[in-house]
Amino acid sequence: MHSATLAEPSRPSVADFHRVNRGGGLFSESISQWLGAVFALVAQRLGLRPTALTIANLVLGLATSVTVVALADRVAAGNVPAWVVGLAALVGWQVAYSLDCADGQLARVTGQGSAAGARVDVLCDVAAQIALVAALSATAVAQRPGTPSWLVALFAGTWMVNLVTSVMQSGPNAASMVTSTSLPVRLVKLVRDYGAVIFVAAVVLAFAPALTLWVMVAFTVVNGGFLLASIAFSARASLR
Repeated sequence: MHSATLAEPSRPSVADFHRVNRGGGLFSESISQWLGAVFALVAQRLGLRPTALTIANLVLGLATSVTVVALADRVAAGNVPAWVVGLAALVGWQVAYSLDCADGQLARVTGQGSAAGARVDVLCDVAAQIALVAALSATAVAQRPGTPSWLVALFAGTWMVNLVTSVMQSGPNAASMVTSTSLPVRLVKLVRDYGAVIFVAAVVLAFAPALTLWVMVAFTVVNGGFLLASIAFSARASLR
């Protein structure tokens, strides 16, 4: 008589993790979410919980931004090569963001999601992005000492529009002003794709740090404009 054997349960693959990603834009879906799926797979194999990836994202993101801030004056003085700092920022910020993508994938595939974990994720995102804003602002001021303080404040304030709108769009009442998924529309949306944004910021730090001021101006206009458009869109919808 042959003894019956039970088949081992299938283990999730990288594709399984990537399949449950929450998007983020063309760049994020093509690069950051796939890298996040790899991190999620490794974490699942090691028995890590999603919050471990969230904390790793926070630590790496903060460490990278603190490094950029600490070296801003030395880069401006020519004592430290800009490309070294830019490369460190590129790797550090992108890996940190991919870990941020991974924690949600891991939670959804393994059923470990929780309200507390979601709160930790949002709070860590806030902390990491505050540090990112500080890094870009410190670089701009170091490169151009005459940078207006009101511009730094406006840049920091409007940057938080990204976080606020992403949180508002993640609940049961989520909505988007532009729902089209066509390639031209997705290319336009790259200006608000976080993966693309930190990629551009790091490239500027590496090759043209003096242009950081204009990066700040550009994103202040984009985020401020998006905020005003969101207010108008929501107000029109509420009056129907």
